Amino acid sequence: MPGSVRQKAVILDREGIRRALTRIAHEIIERNKGTENLALIGIRSRGVPLARRLAQRILQIEGKEVPVGMLDITLYRDDLGTLSSHPLVHMTEVDFPVEGKTIVLVDDVMFTGRTIRAALDAVMDLGRPRLIQLAVLVDRGHRELPIRADYVGKNVPTSRKEDVAVLLDETDGDEKVVITEEIKDD
Repeated sequence: MPGSVRQKAVILDREGIRRALTRIAHEIIERNKGTENLALIGIRSRGVPLARRLAQRILQIEGKEVPVGMLDITLYRDDLGTLSSHPLVHMTEVDFPVEGKTIVLVDDVMFTGRTIRAALDAVMDLGRPRLIQLAVLVDRGHRELPIRADYVGKNVPTSRKEDVAVLLDETDGDEKVVITEEIKDD
């Protein structure tokens, strides 16, 4: 029987998330020498509001809009067989051609790298971008695949017993990043 979950630490509060996203937006603009042929694709679910926020910050900084898409990777997962017999599939919405673009994939937490591998496969099925970069709010380590983020809001070393939960106003009605741990009931 599962135990309860205990919050161990708040690693980013509302202001910390805001600052991290502002810094990432500046880094994306700097590394790509502007916004030409740039597009953001958020990985469902929390990568989507993060991608929208990054696009808003880029607009504030550069005065130029960048397109934002939403990617559902459910059918690309390598553990699909271990999920329920009827996995919940959401829509992928990328209303722009990826061909020749610099695509910045956006996700909330990077852990093993398997979600990103699935996202790369999904993007490649949409076309052939010039370049794919990765932006994550939190990198918690424990990589199982040779994948590294180009832009990281915060690196947080964690144990495998811990979890990192990103709460956003758009999805959770709260705004913070916390480390949690399951407490085993005896």
